Amino acid sequence: MRTRLIPVLSAALVLSLGLPSFAQEWVELTSREERVSFVFPGRPEVTETTWVSQFGAILPARVYHVTRGQSRYSATVVDYNPIERLLVERSRSCPPGANTCQGIPDWGIGYWKTDVRGALLYALSKFLERDARATSVIWNGIALVQGMELRLTNTADQSRTFASIYMHENRLVIMEATVPRGDPPPVAFNESLNWLDEQGRAVRYVSTYVNMPDVPRPAPRGTPPAQ
Repeated sequence: MRTRLIPVLSAALVLSLGLPSFAQEWVELTSREERVSFVFPGRPEVTETTWVSQFGAILPARVYHVTRGQSRYSATVVDYNPIERLLVERSRSCPPGANTCQGIPDWGIGYWKTDVRGALLYALSKFLERDARATSVIWNGIALVQGMELRLTNTADQSRTFASIYMHENRLVIMEATVPRGDPPPVAFNESLNWLDEQGRAVRYVSTYVNMPDVPRPAPRGTPPAQ
């Protein structure tokens, strides 16, 4: 995979220096393009990269990252919106009779639906491949968007990694903070994640949001009832 460091934030990204009350040095980052916001302990560097999905689609991704002493903070946002087109195109060259060519409705041609459904678990599996011991894996929700929370103890130095994995509007979001042994959990970072609508406003749904094909999106709170 090739990555490219972005020296300045794109016009679609808005940095707000209206700082949260818990720490004057933290920076809030809002991306209308990616429908997400979070805070970092300082202005993050931004890197364009790619993410290879479970079924081999090469997807555009962006990584925001900050290092503070021995602590590391990152947010990875992977755009799954192209996955249907990419896997359908690839299926045209697969061997005759292969499952990926058959277009079974539940799977999607090229398994694109299955790839989206499994994105959270696939991201979790990448953490479990590390030289580390998982101490906690739980289901969680942020503003009613379902996801997972993971804690690891890293073998090399006994540092701890706290990861949050969510998916909203076909964008996989992986928040990861690694802190030295004995440091408190980086709650301010991991719990800062929030979701945005098309206008960049924070959104919360009336019921649990599940990012899967064929699952209707719940209405945002405050939406007038259907007539």
